[in-house]
Amino acid sequence: YRESLVVAEMYQQTGNWDAARDGVLAENLLQMRTSNASKRICREVISRLKLLTPAELEIVIDGTRMEQNYALWLAICKRYRFIHDFAVEIVREKYLRLNFALTHADFDAFFNSKAEWHPEVERVSSNGRNQLRQYLYRMLREAELLSNEGKILPVLMTVRLAFALKEDNPTRFTIYPISDFDIREWIK
Repeated sequence: YRESLVVAEMYQQTGNWDAARDGVLAENLLQMRTSNASKRICREVISRLKLLTPAELEIVIDGTRMEQNYALWLAICKRYRFIHDFAVEIVREKYLRLNFALTHADFDAFFNSKAEWHPEVERVSSNGRNQLRQYLYRMLREAELLSNEGKILPVLMTVRLAFALKEDNPTRFTIYPISDFDIREWIK
């Protein structure tokens, strides 16, 4: 969260991702212990943020904390198809079925189904799979889509975020725990 805001604000000042990266690194704005860590984190954050539309990026810069979290979740889902699919196929589907508990078994079943079709997923070690699940669930908690107890939390969509999603691509709504009725209302 913090690193994303720092990079987004630097981009707002410079208007250029390369200049934003250079400024963040030159001033050590991420406050990492090593320059390699700063470079790695900065590269990762930029790879996500640059996929956002100007309206979505503006939400990251000056939205409410909740809007920022939702916009950062959008950036992650745009960047990583695996996470996008998990959000749509598991998190949202469980929410729609009123089954709000997100378990390790949910992730394992999803992972195994993807491994059947994608050999690169099948090659991930069991430790790698556990680490991926841990990171994914932490991102869901940080985005305020999953409680600390593992319960799926409904999205409290704002007009500003809904408009940005609608203008980008109305299918973006499906990465959030939100009802079909609510989606239809927002995309009218």
